[in-house]
Amino acid sequence: MQVKKLKDADRRWLIKAGSASLVLSLTACQSVQDVGEMAADGKTGEDYLATIRSEHGLPPLHSDPMLEKAALQQAAYMAQSGRMDHTTGWGKDFATRMRANGIGGAAAENIAYGGMAPDELFTRWMNSPGHRRNMLDPRFSRFGLAYAREAKDTRRRYWALVLGR
Repeated sequence: MQVKKLKDADRRWLIKAGSASLVLSLTACQSVQDVGEMAADGKTGEDYLATIRSEHGLPPLHSDPMLEKAALQQAAYMAQSGRMDHTTGWGKDFATRMRANGIGGAAAENIAYGGMAPDELFTRWMNSPGHRRNMLDPRFSRFGLAYAREAKDTRRRYWALVLGR
């Protein structure tokens, strides 16, 4: 009788161990891709944003290294995960990511995905009420713009624009 209990206990342990390894292997198989080219693109952003804001009577935005870092992190995350989202796979929302990068106060983020050049990117953002509102917000004086490409499809970019005070 006691031998049977040991065998049952061993069997339960093996089932638990097997289930755990299956979960781990499925987690490792999730759609995580390599990231191709990545770049902070402050000069391009500065030119487009200066034109957009001056047409609306607003002062230009200035490129900021901390906001560029936050934008580059988000663009790389999106390219790696293969999805466009403001929340990372680790559950970090925009506000949490900003605090983690030492960015306080009002901030906003525009994201995009596609094979578009910067002129089309900014045109699309200006034609979207929420994105337009972010770029024309008079509280903002700084920005960071970055993109990352999926390694498997180098024509498409994940863009992130982070705006702040």
